[in-house]
Amino acid sequence: MAKSEGQKVKILYILKLLQEHTDEAHPMTTAQLIDALRAEGIACERKTIYSDIAQLIDFGYDIVQLSNRQGGGYYLAEREFELAELKLLVDVVQSSRFITAKKSRELIGKLEHMAGKYDAGQLQRQVFVAGRVKTENERIYYSVDHIHRAIQQDRQIRFHYLEWNLEKKLVPKGDARTVSPWALIWKDENYYLAAYDAAGGMMKHYRVDKMGSVEVLEEKREGLQQFETIHLADYINQTFGMFGGEEETVTLRFPNRLIGVVLDRFGTEASVRPMPDDTFRVRVKVAVSGQFFGWLAGIGRDVRIVAPETVGDQYREWLKNIIETDP
Repeated sequence: MAKSEGQKVKILYILKLLQEHTDEAHPMTTAQLIDALRAEGIACERKTIYSDIAQLIDFGYDIVQLSNRQGGGYYLAEREFELAELKLLVDVVQSSRFITAKKSRELIGKLEHMAGKYDAGQLQRQVFVAGRVKTENERIYYSVDHIHRAIQQDRQIRFHYLEWNLEKKLVPKGDARTVSPWALIWKDENYYLAAYDAAGGMMKHYRVDKMGSVEVLEEKREGLQQFETIHLADYINQTFGMFGGEEETVTLRFPNRLIGVVLDRFGTEASVRPMPDDTFRVRVKVAVSGQFFGWLAGIGRDVRIVAPETVGDQYREWLKNIIETDP
C-alpha cells in the first residue's frame, strides 16, 4: 500500500486495532500502534497517533488512556455490545433448534470479533438443552427472508415441501406448491408459515425448515378474508403442541413410511436400524410421561415399544386408564 493511500485510512486502522486488540487489561501503547500500522504499510509519527485518537474521541468513541510506570496505553472502553450481552447472544445461538450447527459456529465467530481477541475465548461456550435437535436445512435463513419479502410486497410464493427418507436426507415431496403467505409463527423452537392455499380453499401451515427453493412470485396474495377470520393466538395454541418429562432410553418400532415423523421428533442423530419387514427400530431418549404416551397414541397401531418392558407396561396402563375413564 502506497504511503499516501495509507494515510487516508490510518484512522480506520487505529480504530480496528483498538477494537480487536485492546481492553482495560490490555492497552496498546503508542509505540505498539505505530508498529502495527507499519506492518500494514502505513508510516506515522507519535503526534499523528495523538491527533487521530483525539478525533475518534471527538466523534464519540470511548477511548481511555492509561498512564503507569510501564508506559500505559490506549484501550476502547465501551463497545456496541458488552461481554455479558455477547455471552447471552452466544447461548441463544448455540441452543436454538432453528439455527443449524454450521450456522451457529459462523454466527458465534462473528460475535467473537465484536468482543476483541482477549474476550473472544469466553464466548466459546457450549450450551446443552435436553431434547434439543438442530435443523438440517441450511437454506432456512434465505427462506425466511424470501417469505418476509413476499408478505411485505403482498406476493405469493412457490416452494417444494421436503420430507425425510431412510437415508436421513430431506427430499422434495410431490410437485411445487404455490401459496399466499400471511404470517410467520415461532412455536416450540420452529418457524411455521401460515398461508392460504387457493387450490384447497383454506389456510394451512408449513414448517419453514421443510420448505425448499422458496421463490417470490409476481402474483398478488389471496385469502385475506380467510386469514382475517383466524384468531392467531388461538390458531397457534390449537395447532401446535409440545411435551416434556423425565428421560429414559427406549427402543421403538415403526413402518418405514414414518421415518419422517421420527426424524422430525428426534433429529438425524437418532439411531435408526432398518429391519427386513419394511420397518425400522429407533433407540432414543424420550420423556416418559403422559404427553409422550399421547404422542404415541396419535401414531396409533403403527408404533410399538420394543424396550424396556417397563415403559411398555406403563403405556398399556395409561391407555387402559383412558379407556376406563368415564366420558
